[in-house]
Amino acid sequence: MAERELQLDHETFSCCICLDLLKDPVTIPCGHSYCMSCVNTHWNGEVGKQSYSCPQCRQNFTWRPVLMKNTLLAALVEELSRCALPAAPVAHCSAAHGDVSCDLCSVRKVKAVKSCLQCLVSYCKEHLQPHYDVAALKKHRLVEPTDLQDNVCSLHDEVMKMFCRTDQLCICYLCSVDGHKGHDTVLAVTKRHEMQRELEDSIQKIRQRIQEKQEQVDLLQSQTDDAIRCGNKAVGETDRVFTQIARLMERTRTEVKKHIRAQQEAEERRVKELQDKLQQEITELKRRYNNLERLSHTEDHSGFILTFPSLSKLSEESDFSASETRSFLFLDVVTSAVAELRDKLLDPSALDQAWLTLPEVTSRAELLSYAHSVTLDPNTAHTLLSLSAEDVIVRHMSSQQEHPEHPDRFTDFAQVLTKEALTGRCYLEVKGRCEDYFSVTVSMLSLGSPCLNKDTIN
Repeated sequence: MAERELQLDHETFSCCICLDLLKDPVTIPCGHSYCMSCVNTHWNGEVGKQSYSCPQCRQNFTWRPVLMKNTLLAALVEELSRCALPAAPVAHCSAAHGDVSCDLCSVRKVKAVKSCLQCLVSYCKEHLQPHYDVAALKKHRLVEPTDLQDNVCSLHDEVMKMFCRTDQLCICYLCSVDGHKGHDTVLAVTKRHEMQRELEDSIQKIRQRIQEKQEQVDLLQSQTDDAIRCGNKAVGETDRVFTQIARLMERTRTEVKKHIRAQQEAEERRVKELQDKLQQEITELKRRYNNLERLSHTEDHSGFILTFPSLSKLSEESDFSASETRSFLFLDVVTSAVAELRDKLLDPSALDQAWLTLPEVTSRAELLSYAHSVTLDPNTAHTLLSLSAEDVIVRHMSSQQEHPEHPDRFTDFAQVLTKEALTGRCYLEVKGRCEDYFSVTVSMLSLGSPCLNKDTIN
């Protein structure tokens, strides 16, 4: 008896962090005691957070408590350490926050390794051993550690082994002959088998969606490669042609290269945004697929029934179509136009006409293949204009905005320039709302005109 009491004393005066007798014991404001070095190490790991917490009760402290040695506790620990009997060994790890703990451990809660659906008890490795040794207990169904209260009827304190199809609820046997009398009821395992087929169908659908999304990602990557290849080819051809016409066309050559690169970069940005979106959907589908896979192997029928409906619902997928691909015909047009310019150097008046050698546009869809989105330059915005965070929407305000001083800012008229240079003949498509917001899209239809800048606007 004295030996048992001494063992409990060791448990009482042990640090829950190092699981050994307290060394330089300190007591924090919530009343729990630890080794001074252990609690300091624990709090050092929380540096940068807004509060410090107790490792046991999780109480938060706004300021880091000042640690003072508990002399009375230190004396008791020292007296206990003089005893000849050793401290009780800790056979298993303690249950951490969020773990299912053993229901039979009384002094220190040890992490459970199995839960019994017949006993409605969770066991650590030591207390689980009788289920492997005793013949009657060997027939009990053991599952991974879980909160068994979810499987117990709140009215009759019985395991919910039935399912009411009428009310779509898990119930116990007493519920089936009482409150659910006359309802369409089946065993939970029967309902599980029915839902298992739905789960397999959901897994198959998700697997197919993942494959389809991956094919779309590969297609978008192919478009990026085509944009880079066509851009590089056009730039190389442009360099070769303009080398022949030397200084006379040097300025025009630079503008053509800038336009090609702008188109190429715009296409790369568009495809990258679609890739990122599809990749996010693939990640989410894989996460849901893994959850359904794990659920398909669980032996907890009631938990399966409660969890599956929320996991089986698939979110709407993004509307992606290969018809969204862009045409790179403008690159061939630029190359052809530059080649024609080489042959018409003796006729400078034909320069602009050469740039206008574009294929005939017969539909709006073909026209939009030349579209180019632009962003607004906040350094030029008048003080009565407010730009969105992405610099694509402008709103006319009733009061002056606090814009930083800048030499390019409009001061006389409520105007704003785009960051991109607009060359050649262009037209704007503007979407307006009653709140005076405008989203601007510019379609580049030709090259060769001077760049739009603040001087030409004034």
